[in-house]
Amino acid sequence: MRIAVFGAGYVGLVTGACFAELGHDVVVRDVVSAKIDALLRGEVPIHEEGLLELLERNRERLRFTEEVAEAIEGTDVVYVAVGTPPTYSGDADLSAVWTVVDELPRVDRRVVVAMKSTVPVGTGQAVRHRLDERGLDNVGYVSNPEFTAEGTAVHDFLHPDRIVIGAFEDADGDLVEQLHAGIDAPVVRCDVASAEMVKLAANAALVTRISFINEIANVCEVTGADVLTVARGIGLDHRIGSAFLRAGIGYGGSCFPKDSLALKQLAANSGYNFQLLNAVIEVNELQKRRVIGKLQRRLGTLRGKKVALLGLAFKPGTDDMREAPSLVLAGRLLAEGAHVSAWDPVADGALNLDGVEVAGSALEALDGADAAVVVTEWPEIRELDWADAGARMRTKVLVDGRNLLDPAELETHGFAYEGIGRAVE
Repeated sequence: MRIAVFGAGYVGLVTGACFAELGHDVVVRDVVSAKIDALLRGEVPIHEEGLLELLERNRERLRFTEEVAEAIEGTDVVYVAVGTPPTYSGDADLSAVWTVVDELPRVDRRVVVAMKSTVPVGTGQAVRHRLDERGLDNVGYVSNPEFTAEGTAVHDFLHPDRIVIGAFEDADGDLVEQLHAGIDAPVVRCDVASAEMVKLAANAALVTRISFINEIANVCEVTGADVLTVARGIGLDHRIGSAFLRAGIGYGGSCFPKDSLALKQLAANSGYNFQLLNAVIEVNELQKRRVIGKLQRRLGTLRGKKVALLGLAFKPGTDDMREAPSLVLAGRLLAEGAHVSAWDPVADGALNLDGVEVAGSALEALDGADAAVVVTEWPEIRELDWADAGARMRTKVLVDGRNLLDPAELETHGFAYEGIGRAVE
């Protein structure tokens, strides 16, 4: 079939490339000229494992454009994969979604709009109403939420745990299901509202697990227990499992913070106080700031001290810094009067961090530092020569915000090591 994907971001590019891999003809449309120009030159504007190879392998089935008419011509399915960032009120900003819907021209055939963007429950019904108002009753609507994680998005798309399809008309749902032929995964067919809620509920469940293990980690620190052992012990219970039970400095990224806030606001707008999710969000915000307390206990005042942040992206395998803990840490450190250096192998800190010295290597970031903080669990940090690193630092204080390193090894190099949820000596 022929597919148009509106939005050339992390979700849209992966969606387009993977559908091309499945044999469909795909045109990706975006309003950012620089992004489309880069794609036309064969460049990928984001860092995502395997995406460049997928785009190159399927270039005969992929086109890129800024023009709506070119994208829509002959299309069977229009995927909406635009951003839905939070507004000041916490609601999802659907302005880009409405722009796509309002740009759709009249066509003389059946076309299905498939929503890949994460939207509040009720959005599909509102879009259906808008389409009907415009007389586009030959345009169908399907909710087909994405469940890909940055860094593994290509694999997640082609080897998903499930495919969720919510449709007003069964025939439209059938069409979207046919697009996924060749993917071996359970298909959940449902109404549109339930499909929208599945996406929000899934992310809410994941962030709840993250905040839960971080709360356990905080209790471990004051009781002398080790959260790594505790997490392994509870994760072996088949009723619980080990996924998302790694203590750290909190979640970030383009999805978890936005979607948890959107679900909280959706509930509030409906008159329901989602107490559990409120607590999850609060725990995550406080967790990022606990690092500052750890540094102050080791160094005293942070004014005039140099602190090196190792890793800037919200997770390894991506260059995405949206809602990354590094942003909060850098801001708090600067507010405390510290000098901040930073390094990341792919994320461009210069675009996101004012007042921070961005280094070309991890060792360069550590030169003259009073302390270092492991922010992102990049393998390059684990493989660092910590004897050399310690020799470059003014004071060997290391806060391992991801429990990435071996405390015993660091201590042999003279480091005062402190992890998350591990007994403090």
